[in-house]
Amino acid sequence: MTDKMIEKLLKIKDPELHNWLAEIASVLQPKSIYLIASEDDFEYVRKRAIENKEELVSRYPSHTVHFDGPYDVARDRKNTKILVSNGKKTPYINVYDRETGLNEIKQLLPEMMKGREMFVGFYCFGPKNSPFTIHGVQITDSAYVAHNENLLYRLCYDEFVRKAPDFQYAKFLHATGRKNEHGWIKDVTKRRVYIDLEGFSAYAVNTQYGGNTIGMKKPMLRLCVYKGSLEGWLCEHMFISGIRGPGNRITYITGAFPAGCGKTSTTFASDLVVGDDMAIIKEFNGIARAANPERGMFGIIDGVNPKNDPELYKILNDPDKEIIFSNVLLTRNRTVWWRGKEESPEPGINYAGEWYPGKKDENGNEIPPAYPNARFTIRLSYLSKLDPNVDNPNGVPVGAMIFGGRDSDTWVPVEESFDWTHGIITKAASLESERTAAVLGTAGKREFNPFGILDFMSISIGKYVKLHLDFVKKLENVPRIFGVNYFLKDGNGNYIADFEDKKIWLLWIDLRVNNDVNALETPTGLIPIYQDLVELFRKYLNKEYPEKRYEKEFATRTPQLLAKVERIWKIYEEIPDTPKELFEVLRETKNRLKTTRDKWGDTISPFKYDRK
Repeated sequence: MTDKMIEKLLKIKDPELHNWLAEIASVLQPKSIYLIASEDDFEYVRKRAIENKEELVSRYPSHTVHFDGPYDVARDRKNTKILVSNGKKTPYINVYDRETGLNEIKQLLPEMMKGREMFVGFYCFGPKNSPFTIHGVQITDSAYVAHNENLLYRLCYDEFVRKAPDFQYAKFLHATGRKNEHGWIKDVTKRRVYIDLEGFSAYAVNTQYGGNTIGMKKPMLRLCVYKGSLEGWLCEHMFISGIRGPGNRITYITGAFPAGCGKTSTTFASDLVVGDDMAIIKEFNGIARAANPERGMFGIIDGVNPKNDPELYKILNDPDKEIIFSNVLLTRNRTVWWRGKEESPEPGINYAGEWYPGKKDENGNEIPPAYPNARFTIRLSYLSKLDPNVDNPNGVPVGAMIFGGRDSDTWVPVEESFDWTHGIITKAASLESERTAAVLGTAGKREFNPFGILDFMSISIGKYVKLHLDFVKKLENVPRIFGVNYFLKDGNGNYIADFEDKKIWLLWIDLRVNNDVNALETPTGLIPIYQDLVELFRKYLNKEYPEKRYEKEFATRTPQLLAKVERIWKIYEEIPDTPKELFEVLRETKNRLKTTRDKWGDTISPFKYDRK
């Protein structure tokens, strides 16, 4: 460290922190250490990312492009493990014996940063000076990772100076590992992403992909889930947004969707944006309030286009905005291309090296110009819809929570639960979705993904369900719970709804939260009355909503729904600490479906139900 860096560090009166950094430095042997203590340091980090060739500059100086390599382009479920002291198996959670895991990491770390610069950043996971916020220290030898952290999180060096040593913070260690001539990770078989709950820390080695390496992102989400379970509050994989209703009122909602299932597009379909990815929800004076831990977006860029995503598309093409693109195509004339761009792709370089139209991999499969899980990193401050409450230390009041995934044949486009318990069990805990390219493996397979957070679950699913069932006991104003599904298909395999129709489902949610419209009671929940949707479609989208479409979309498909109940029941039978309420609610749902099927058949028109 230079004298200037030592001076910065010693302002934080925390011997434990000093010892940890010294231990890391002695083992990993970096050539130098740089502390990110103020926004004046941001430009240095960005400059180093370019000098290291971790990021390439596009035709616009403020736009840079990073490539991870073909084997490091998504989250690695297999090698992402939750370290627990007893190593006891937990269904659907990849747990690992803590002592064994930490020893494994120790074997990998020696001299991993030799010849490289080590960056140390101090961040807030939440607004500054807020009861929601968790603090974290990131160590990395990647200027690309540090650059992302600087855009995505609030720098909180000053809070460490003010609060240390009497406060808790998470510790994140990332060591990139050896690279080949392309800058790709050599030792991908030794990739490890380990979350140490007891040590409130996380390790990522032999990987570059942001979802594995940006400590304050998904590693912190896993620690946040654990901390919330101990303290009785919720840490969610949810956006936070506001819907503007009659009289210019704002109803705040949170929403959980597995990656690539409409989470970002739903955020932008709202009128105000607080956050696009994560939410901490706590109770204050009987009200559930939510805060966004982030100040930026690390979003999927695949499919972003000027028709469906006009604001985001405009931002991503703005030469004056600071943007990190990852795993897109950088053409020979240094333009950035992704699927959704108006022009056709031209030869250049991408995540797999040199690219040209028709290029194939070693198995004869055509290599796409940009990877389906290509990403962008921007500041939330670029959004015209950014809510003024984004930095409010008290968060925003939650009126509704919504849960959605890719479902071609079962769920209706929008349905309200009967109550909180019914919603947590049948919408949140029962969520299923087709896998997308955000995870290594086969895309398209339907998977169980409770709360849209399975990849980041650090406690047992049963305990997480119970946490939500107990949370409501603190509330006087209980948020409504809804299930949504944008991916319902007709008999020919075509999507029934248009992209922009999600705006209507959100507007109906606002009306329900504020008791402005009635609903129809079905065996699985409450659905919109046809005429209410007709009026919303005409007023907000200027288009008709035919009766035939309403019947297709909001029909009760009893065989599919009963099959889903059976699937979910069998899954939770394997989870020892599942609350008994879950089976009670599923049994009631099954009985209602059977009774209704006996009365009206397998597929039931929404017009059959009485108005409630």
